[in-house]
Amino acid sequence: MAGDKFLEAYGGQTTEELLALEDKYRIDSLVLAFEEAIGRKTDPITPQERYVLAVEALERQVNNGGYSQFFFNSSNEYASVAEEALRAIGCPKTAALTRDALAALGLEDDPTPERMVEAVHPDNETVLEALGPCDDRYFSNDEPIADRLFEWIKQNRAAIRVGGA
Repeated sequence: MAGDKFLEAYGGQTTEELLALEDKYRIDSLVLAFEEAIGRKTDPITPQERYVLAVEALERQVNNGGYSQFFFNSSNEYASVAEEALRAIGCPKTAALTRDALAALGLEDDPTPERMVEAVHPDNETVLEALGPCDDRYFSNDEPIADRLFEWIKQNRAAIRVGGA
């Protein structure tokens, strides 16, 4: 059973040490700690670590300002893998609506970060209106993204290495 305290910040723990905190801290705070730890790495990240960063970037940005914010901010570097990452962790509904949000940009087969920023420009009312229903679907979605991501991290712990040596 997950704890009820919020882990305020990543403190240099290893993957196993963070996983062992499951009974003491809220799962969403542990997932955030993994994101912070991966973000601090100086060596190349694994595809699994990229999935963690993609899911967390999507969660943070969409919760704070909708899909337009996700596509506008630097988090858009993860837009190309967000759907795949969500499917991998067992969130098919969120993956489908993220696919729909990306399609709403109208960028066909070339959704570069630069083109995403242009597409969600405040003057582009057509795209912003198309993203509204995606935001609504996201906020009414019942998939426990953080819980599923944490379970997926546990299953992929060998490829998600943070802290320590």
